[in-house]
Amino acid sequence: MDEFVSTFTNRLDSKGRVSIPAPFRSVLMRDGFEGLYCCPTLDQNAVDAGGNRLREQIRAMLALFEPFSEDHELLSTTLIGESEILRVDTEGRVALPEAIKAHAGIGDTVTFVGQGYKFQIWEPERFLAYRAEAKNRVRELRRRLGGRREAGGTE
Repeated sequence: MDEFVSTFTNRLDSKGRVSIPAPFRSVLMRDGFEGLYCCPTLDQNAVDAGGNRLREQIRAMLALFEPFSEDHELLSTTLIGESEILRVDTEGRVALPEAIKAHAGIGDTVTFVGQGYKFQIWEPERFLAYRAEAKNRVRELRRRLGGRREAGGTE
């Protein structure tokens, strides 16, 4: 598998390190990026993480805007300027910097959430609340899409 899938929760050790789930480490190894690229999510108190595929998506998004435009500057400040490249040790652990822990509200436990080409790092309780909201919003979307089919629409 070459995508990040599933959800895992791990504890930080006494040195502030956390083990990246083994399936996620396998995807990172195949991706070929040295380390773990992390940046704040754009609309949640969580962290986007991954390797080359995440960085390619960021570059593709930035390419939609003229260099030096305000939108380009805003996005690059967040997705590049606030990013961190974490070193993964031989046992598959990373030390989470204080800036990442503060942004995501992480204490002693971390939830890793697979999202295909990337994964997210969450404080577990925040993730549970977000997941409940996401399920409700998906149900509403499904109702709206289902209503179109029933009405004979193909939009």
